[in-house]
Amino acid sequence: MDIKITVIDRTGESHQLQAPTDIAMNLMEVCKAYELPVEGICGGMAMCASCQCYILSDHSLGKKSPDEEAMLSEAFHVQENSRLCCQISIEKKLEGLKVELAPE
Repeated sequence: MDIKITVIDRTGESHQLQAPTDIAMNLMEVCKAYELPVEGICGGMAMCASCQCYILSDHSLGKKSPDEEAMLSEAFHVQENSRLCCQISIEKKLEGLKVELAPE
């Protein structure tokens, strides 16, 4: 089953993405599949913060892991709603998720 996710890129353009819930993808991988500018230099290991995004919708994503907290504590442009796309697993409960990519 696919869910719909809205991603606002760094130019302010909104993209409607279809994300599969049955193959253990994360939001960074989905963004890359749609060729959105999410670097993911570390390959999704929460070690670079190049996939930082801001959660705009009212979805509960669970607590940040210690690795994600540590990365965000060193990143630029961090806000209260900052998360790493690589740490957001695509699940049915995220239907309608809306995020904005953080500045580079």
